[in-house]
Parts: sequence; C-alpha cells; structure tokens
Amino acid sequence: MCGGRRPGSKAARDDDVGSSTVSTSTKVTEVRLASRPVGRPTLDDFSIAEVEVPGPGPGEILVRNVEMSVDPYMRGRMSAAKSYIAPFEVGKVMDGGAVGVVLESTVDGFEPGDHVLHGFGWRSHAVLPAKKAHKVDPEAAPLGAYLGVLGMPGLTAYSGLFRVAEFKEGDTVFVSGAAGAVGSVVGQLAKLRGAKRVIGSAGSAEKVRHLLDDLGFDAAFNYKDGPVAEQLKAAAPEGIDVYFDNVGGEHLEAAIASANVHARFTICGMISVYNATEPPAAPRNLAQVIGKRLTIKGHLVGDHYDLQSQFLAEVAPLVKQGRLRYEETVVEGLENAPQAFIDLLDGGNTGKMLVRL
Repeated sequence: MCGGRRPGSKAARDDDVGSSTVSTSTKVTEVRLASRPVGRPTLDDFSIAEVEVPGPGPGEILVRNVEMSVDPYMRGRMSAAKSYIAPFEVGKVMDGGAVGVVLESTVDGFEPGDHVLHGFGWRSHAVLPAKKAHKVDPEAAPLGAYLGVLGMPGLTAYSGLFRVAEFKEGDTVFVSGAAGAVGSVVGQLAKLRGAKRVIGSAGSAEKVRHLLDDLGFDAAFNYKDGPVAEQLKAAAPEGIDVYFDNVGGEHLEAAIASANVHARFTICGMISVYNATEPPAAPRNLAQVIGKRLTIKGHLVGDHYDLQSQFLAEVAPLVKQGRLRYEETVVEGLENAPQAFIDLLDGGNTGKMLVRL
C-alpha cells in the first residue's frame, strides 16, 4: 500500500504518538548480520540497512520500537551451527526482544498508542502478527523492565533457581555473572527465599561493590583478582548447595570443587566460551560429580513459560516495593546496537543491557 491507510486498519493520529506515525512508504532502519564472526564479533559482522515499512495485513500490527534487548544467547545465533534456536541468516535482519508502540492495527484489542512486547527487535519498526505481541503497561513498570527483571531474564532466573536447581531454604548459593540481568535476580531471589549464604562473582571491583552494597549478597569477588577456585573456597568455606552458572569454564570447575554432596547446578550460560575458536577443555575435576552425586541440568527459559503468571505474581510486587532491585545499562541509538552487543559479551554492562531507539 502506498499513500494512505490500508482499508480496515486503525492508524495512530499525530497526537497519539507524536511524530512517530509513518506511512508504508517511509524508510526505516534495521540491523543485519553481515557475516558470521570467527571468535569475538566485530562491527564488520553487522550492517545497517534502510527498508520500506509495509502496511499491516489482516491479523497484523505496525509497531515503532522504543527499546530493544541485546542478550548473550544471540552470539550462538550468529553461528551456523545447529542449536535449539534457528541461527540468524547472513544478509538479513536480526531479531530479539523489544518493546514498542502500536502505530497501526488491523486487529481488535490492539489500538494505536498501545505498548507491546515482542520479538522483532534490531529494527526501528516492525510489522508482526498480533498473536506474537503482548500488551504491557508503561504506568505499571518502566518499559525496560519488561525486557529485563519482569521479562525473559527475570523468568530465566526464577525458573532456573526454583524449578531447575530446586532451591531450598538454608541453601548456600553461588552465582557466576552475578551482576548481569539474570544473575542479579537469582542472588536476590535466593536471599528473599531464605538462603543461608549467597555468593556472586563479577568482573570488576565496582560490580563486586554493587553486589554487596546494593543487592545484599553475603560475599562477592572479582574473578580477575585470582583463581576462581581459591576465591570461592574463601567465600564459601562450608561449600555450596546450588550453583547458577552463567559463565562456564573456570567457574564451573571451581563450583564442582566447592560443591557439597547432592549439590544442584543450573547451567544457564557459558559466556566465557562463546567466542572460543577451539573447544574448551572439560572441567579437570569432572570425576568429582560421581562421589558428590551432583545434579547438573541445562536450562532454557523456553521450557518454563508455564511459570510466567506465577513469576509475575511473585516478582512484580517485589520490584514495586523496592525489595528486588535491578540495574540497566542503556545505549542510545539503534545504530549503536552492534557495539552494545559486543560490549555485553565483554562484560560492559551492569544489569540488563538495553538499546533505546
């Protein structure tokens, strides 16, 4: 459709969303995968393109994105290797979590000016099936929270700690990558549920102070200051009962060494090896899994969306009351999303990394 509104659609007026109203001939911006990275991604692995926004067809809505998420799992999607989720296609726009405002709708229940959560990020505008969008209330929580503490990272933390690791009151919990969007929620939820001791690792002195002073961890250390195994043993002299792994590598080996009998491990991520060009060595102490009778489970949040209502009912009030804190690292501008993603992999974030369009 050119020069007008698709019959049957509802378009936003200028006073609904300011100057954001677009026609279908308006060019918008998207970020594409230019090449598959070898090792650490570089800016050359991305490209910026302009395309025309089509009008929404039956059952679709046109959304202008306001904030988008960059997440560690996206590094795996830049590879062509077979995995639990389809890889990004070279030369095509990437995708991921985003929150936007509806500009035009052909669907009852979605009106211009509504805010929605969806999976068509990495672009300034998106035409998407309404069934793949969920309305969110910007008055109930800041929009970024729906991509972080009240979104996929928060549910990842909640399900990984309570269902996968089977957390029990009195457990000693170790969280790697504890200053990130997932790890920071894991540690706080464990404290709120009665953990005996919560220990976190992070990559800077500033992040360690954040864990201790702001988030209430009982102990924290900078993994760059020395061997992780030694620092963890000092922080948890009586051992650990739960390990929530976001890092892998040396951290996983250290957690095995400090694990108590029947400890439970949730393996959520292994960011330390995402850019590796050679397969990492397995933990050298893996045989201890036998004698300690450890339970080690991989964790994908997609297996646990049945917990979403329960998660929101429990966690949203904690956030509103200020009992569960969250941080965001915000980068301005869609064109800076590739650098934000690279910085995320390098540990350049505290809490959730977001791109504001």
